[in-house]
Amino acid sequence: MNRPLRDAARCTPRWVPILLLRLLLACAAATVTAQEVPFQAPASPDDARAATLLRDLAERVLPVYEDRDTDRFLERITAIQTIAGHRAAAQASREQLRQRRGNRSPDAAEREARLIDIYVRALDFQRSQGDLAWNDAYARTFRAAVTPLSNADAFAVTGWRPPAFGPLRKELQRSFDAQRTRGSLPLAEAVELLQRYFRYDALNRFSDVLLAAVAEDDERRYEFSALRIPGPQGRRIAVVLARPRKPDQPLPALLEFTVYVDARQSITGAAARGYAGVVAYTRGREAAGERAVPFEHDGEDARAVIDWISKQPWSDGRVAMTGSGYSAFAAWAAAAKAPLALQAIVTTDPMAPGIDLPMAGNIFSNEAYRWAQRVTGSNGDERELDDDDAAWRALDENWYRSGRAYRELPQLNRRPNLYFQRWLSHPSYDLYWQKMIPTGAQFAKIDLPVLTITGFYSPQQAAALHYFAEHQRHNPQADHWLVVGPWRAAAAQPVLDELRYRWLDYVLKAAPRPAALADRVNFTTQGVDGWWHAPSLEDMGKDRLRLQLDPQRVEGGYLLARRDTSAADGAVQLDVEWGARGSRLKAGSGSSVPPDAGPVAGVAHALTFISEPFADATDVTGVPTGVLEVTLNRQDVDLTLALHEQRPNGDRIPLFDPPIAFRASYAADRTQRRLLQPGKRQRIELRSERVTSHRIPAGSRLMLTVNVIERGDRQINYGSGNDVSEETAADGRRPLRLTLHAGSYLEVSLHAK
Repeated sequence: MNRPLRDAARCTPRWVPILLLRLLLACAAATVTAQEVPFQAPASPDDARAATLLRDLAERVLPVYEDRDTDRFLERITAIQTIAGHRAAAQASREQLRQRRGNRSPDAAEREARLIDIYVRALDFQRSQGDLAWNDAYARTFRAAVTPLSNADAFAVTGWRPPAFGPLRKELQRSFDAQRTRGSLPLAEAVELLQRYFRYDALNRFSDVLLAAVAEDDERRYEFSALRIPGPQGRRIAVVLARPRKPDQPLPALLEFTVYVDARQSITGAAARGYAGVVAYTRGREAAGERAVPFEHDGEDARAVIDWISKQPWSDGRVAMTGSGYSAFAAWAAAAKAPLALQAIVTTDPMAPGIDLPMAGNIFSNEAYRWAQRVTGSNGDERELDDDDAAWRALDENWYRSGRAYRELPQLNRRPNLYFQRWLSHPSYDLYWQKMIPTGAQFAKIDLPVLTITGFYSPQQAAALHYFAEHQRHNPQADHWLVVGPWRAAAAQPVLDELRYRWLDYVLKAAPRPAALADRVNFTTQGVDGWWHAPSLEDMGKDRLRLQLDPQRVEGGYLLARRDTSAADGAVQLDVEWGARGSRLKAGSGSSVPPDAGPVAGVAHALTFISEPFADATDVTGVPTGVLEVTLNRQDVDLTLALHEQRPNGDRIPLFDPPIAFRASYAADRTQRRLLQPGKRQRIELRSERVTSHRIPAGSRLMLTVNVIERGDRQINYGSGNDVSEETAADGRRPLRLTLHAGSYLEVSLHAK
């Protein structure tokens, strides 16, 4: 290798234009673009030799790496230069990349990129100062970058939280293991590996010092308080508060009422946007010697907190409630109590007790038991049980293999839970659940502005749609806005976080309404750029396409036929032989568990229906509906319906996830169980609680999977007609036979753009 060229790549000063650097590197790369790069993989990312081995690899790759995509080149050359120890060159490359990014919207990737900027700059600063300690170098670099920023701009950087290191480490370990016996790897793979190691090493090195730097910056900008205020029945409610240190006048407050512990990011984000940020805790949380009491008292307790806020000297008397999951539920519970100072609520992926937790489609899930242990158990339980996924999957499998009643699940874990047992005693959506969220009469009186955000792949989408639909049904003039798109965890989307604050500014500060909110339903389409708008869920798609479940055999299953070509009669049959668990453990069909989460004990009992290829690109949009005409030899059955795009290469992309899940005996009414009549053809109307907007390209097909649930992570309904929580494997000795008649159909909306 030409030594002057190698030195140029290593020591390129800040003033050398990037084009010159690329020309220098391209000259060297011209003769080695297909070369194998020698590499000895370390035992693990934490191996003492890892830094040396990766540095050696970076030195080999640095003079020969090239890429026509300038942004990608700069990002990866920075990683390579940093690992190789060429900190000045890395800082020069990173600075040019930063200038090219400009003032992009602070999405998750951009927020991380800004912190990587600071990290690379700190490394170069440490180099320039000789023996300066890393913590000092990072803190001084962080202050120089963040202190001049406004509160909102600073929070766009400091509000980022590092990803979990477990998955990052596992991914890097897999890369090392794949290279263990090879001795070398192609240049492209070497670059990818270096980029992966750089990200892992950077986040690992600066995450702890970042938290200290953020805390210091926050203390300079905001005033924090922790209080215990009076609540109902003489109880005390734990509250934490953040306000800008020098507000010009009293502020509107943003309140999050939660059962979880970490509140600093929530209140700091509100204060950064010019609000008083308040977090209050559910009854029992943050009280010595007590356990949290989920769901049951949050409405009245939140109303007490709202009244207290409105009387504080720093408050202008107006309160909006915000939050996701549990705290979004609490916002609705408070709205049902109609506190005068409550001016708006913003909910993201809200929980709805009895609708989506602890049961969805009236089917209880083991996740509800895990959640109950997390929020009502001891602090040790919370740390241990929340982090140990393997232990929970083992519990799923042990219960599944045992064949014991679902009510006995906690006994296998030796951790009984009062609330989980109480919930199992209410399998219908009865008064126990109904009193926790607004009733129809209360929905009719909720006149304050509401923004609801959810995703096609959010586990809480059913709850979000329930709140939206019930509010509109009981109050047709409701000032309620829905935002939905191809997100799994909408609360983790910084772009949506920005939308929340802009909407709050519109409601509370007379700012312009966000352009994305042009109608009551606002959505994005998977595979298509841009926002689309409709006055209701029903109006998301103007045309309806009916696809019948035809018994005609096709490759991979049966035909999902257009109405005018479907057979008039016929049926398909599914026989479910329960048991034989020890030899038949595999992932259940329609599983919403991520691929890397490990298998879920269960057996797939599925019927698959596949359409003809679509001749033109078609947008399937809205709420799927349909009818199943069935004959069953038992009194009940639990089903899931999953809808996928099947591409010509066989890849499957879900239109929504988790699948539609329901207990047949509750399909008509979740409040009252109506058992099926064995041997009689019966009609089950689908009460879909999923919405989607997905472009089906020309040549792709729609695939519908109807699955009988037999999984270790939720109840198994053997169809005896008894309380499903009391059924055991003995109730499944007689096989279930499900006959699905040709009169069954799926109906979807089509949206022309």
